[in-house]
Amino acid sequence: MQNLLLRTSILLAMLTTAVGISLAAVEPDPDKGAVNGFIEDTTSKETLVGATVTVKGTKLGAYTNKSGYFSISNIPAGDQTIVISSIGYLRKEIKVRIEAGSSVKLRVQMVQSKTTTKEVLVSAERAEDKRQISISQVNIPMEQLSQIRIGGEADIFRALQMLPGVLSSSQISSGLYIRGGSPDQNLVLLDGMTVYNPTHLFGFISAFNNDAVKDVDLIKGGFPAEYGGRMSAVLNITQKDGNRDHVEGLVGIGLISSRASLQGPLGNGSWFIGGRATYLDLLLGLLPEDPESPFPNFNFYDVNAKLTQNLSDDDKLSISGFLTRDKLNFEQHGLLFNVGIGNRATSLRWSHIYASDLFSVATLSASRYDNGFDGNQAGFQFAIDNSITDYSLKTEFEWFTTEDLTFKFGYEGTIYNFTYEQNTSGRTDGSTNNQSSVFLLDVWDNIHSVFAQNTWNITDAVSLQSGLRANYWSKSEQLLFDPRLALRFQLTDGVALKAAWGIYHQYLRLASAPDFTFFDTWLPTDNTVPAGRADHYIVAVETQPFEGFDFNVDVYYKKLYNINELRQNNTQARKVSDVFYIGNGETYGAEFFLQKKMGQFTGWIGYALGFVYSQFGSINQGVTFRPKFDRRHDLKITGLFRLNERWEFGASFMFQSGQSYTGATSSLGGRMPGWEGGIVMVNPSQRWGLRLPSSHQLNLNVNYNTTLFDLPFRIFLDVFNVYSRRDIWFRFYDTTEAIPTVTDVRLLPILPTISFELKF
Repeated sequence: MQNLLLRTSILLAMLTTAVGISLAAVEPDPDKGAVNGFIEDTTSKETLVGATVTVKGTKLGAYTNKSGYFSISNIPAGDQTIVISSIGYLRKEIKVRIEAGSSVKLRVQMVQSKTTTKEVLVSAERAEDKRQISISQVNIPMEQLSQIRIGGEADIFRALQMLPGVLSSSQISSGLYIRGGSPDQNLVLLDGMTVYNPTHLFGFISAFNNDAVKDVDLIKGGFPAEYGGRMSAVLNITQKDGNRDHVEGLVGIGLISSRASLQGPLGNGSWFIGGRATYLDLLLGLLPEDPESPFPNFNFYDVNAKLTQNLSDDDKLSISGFLTRDKLNFEQHGLLFNVGIGNRATSLRWSHIYASDLFSVATLSASRYDNGFDGNQAGFQFAIDNSITDYSLKTEFEWFTTEDLTFKFGYEGTIYNFTYEQNTSGRTDGSTNNQSSVFLLDVWDNIHSVFAQNTWNITDAVSLQSGLRANYWSKSEQLLFDPRLALRFQLTDGVALKAAWGIYHQYLRLASAPDFTFFDTWLPTDNTVPAGRADHYIVAVETQPFEGFDFNVDVYYKKLYNINELRQNNTQARKVSDVFYIGNGETYGAEFFLQKKMGQFTGWIGYALGFVYSQFGSINQGVTFRPKFDRRHDLKITGLFRLNERWEFGASFMFQSGQSYTGATSSLGGRMPGWEGGIVMVNPSQRWGLRLPSSHQLNLNVNYNTTLFDLPFRIFLDVFNVYSRRDIWFRFYDTTEAIPTVTDVRLLPILPTISFELKF
């Protein structure tokens, strides 16, 4: 039955895509013309992503892609008015003369809005609506991102975590858990580079410097065929090209970290470089510390760089770089560990306009993620070193065939190198004998994928997106197909129904110790384990109940196949099947999202109800259990108030069910002949059968805008964890004494910070 459904879905996706191709092959009307070009900021000449371009008095329109490019065809010949709107910019109209059978090329410069007028906000709202090609897609305007600050930092991941259905396992989690998917099931892209560890301080701060980011897109499920290799979600981030008009810089100084960036013109293009570093360990040293619950010691830094050149009117070349490093050490009650984590990535991108309706982007990238983890727990010593390196080539073509049809197709190939080394000695029960093990892994593999998809506006009310992605894994010799379908039906001007379905395969797997959530070890799928798979089913309703308000409801179901759990204490591991248990699971739930975009006060309320279950034949006696990252209830509230051009106030509140953990039913202790110490062991209860207390937190922000030496100057006052609730990070059993004790490692208390930002 399952194979029949797969074959039918592939056939349906191929059929709808073929229909799109046949429609695209129709010759354009010779009595009509076209307009295409780029939309950019008038001050920096930075291209704008997601700007809406329409032909006044008609239903013709388009939006700019990630390169700021748009194309509109089949425009009636004669004098026409082109209308451009973008979030945070003044609406603009341009008179053009359309000649039959020809195309007009534009490069339009937009002026930023200094006030949140109703007209600007309505235009922005329409622009955002136009971008919702994929279901469950969220585009976060950078202006809005800058208002969500933690510890003086405008942070991408904190903004994402305030959306319903997007969770972290704790305040210092190592990744995002989206709709029941684990962090390794999210595809994170930065200028086409894959980022394997996208956070600093293990989830407290994003690894992406907000000053370096131009655009952020999150697709929480049902993503189209152009994306592959992950089962849960896509986070696509575009870096700034840099100011092509003049040199400018920024310096930000705070109690947790400082940052600086510089950008300017170079030749027929621009450059950008920015960096951040923390000194949080010095700050924590000044705070009173509870000896029973000490603070971890950690720090980080990151660097973003980009060089862009316009080789011609039709060609653009850019080189991007990304570097991060994190360090952590912790000691408490017989537990000692040290962690070092880093990303290094670079990409070369070439965008080319073959014709007014055919646009392409080719990306050559390399990315490396490495970590080291060593420690000692009650005599059990361990050291793990892991790295993943990829070399990738992706070419994609975007064909704006008609005003109602866009066709996208391409190829992606990646070479992977995985290394893993594990050294252990002693026993996890606390004994200090000479037992030891070493596990080494060095694997090379490559993946090849081709995809095709089309977005077809069948009528004014009905839109269909269909696609198919084929993936071939060389080492496991697997050829797998991922069909995708999405449908939008506009019931009224204010109500739209959406649905999506798709199959998603994943090759990479994440191994992490069950008691800690901050250490990520990536391994491939070889011929000893099958590829992971997720089937997405999504139904959504988008409404505008009142002027300036959006209310959306998403209901989803995901069936998961061949997911993994780490095998513990396997000292003879030589292949991937020795490292993981393989099982199945499912996740389902509903998300409710109410957002206000107009006026001095803006914000949103989001609530998600989610259920996650896993089943492994060799775990929990084969009985279904909920994973450790399952959180049943998730409530998020964010409010932003702009009093005037100088004062801005913000607040955010979060409430979540506690994460799951494995308790203990009993302990066993004794002294063995010839041993100085005894053995203390705890017998676990049902896997992840208990919950930690609920997690909740309130954060407050105040921003003051002024000048210093006639330069723009901002002061940020932030209070993290206002009522100082120290949620539990993780719970473990201290077996260093004769009677085991339950020990909680807690998170940060109240943390007020003041930060400064100077632009020049």
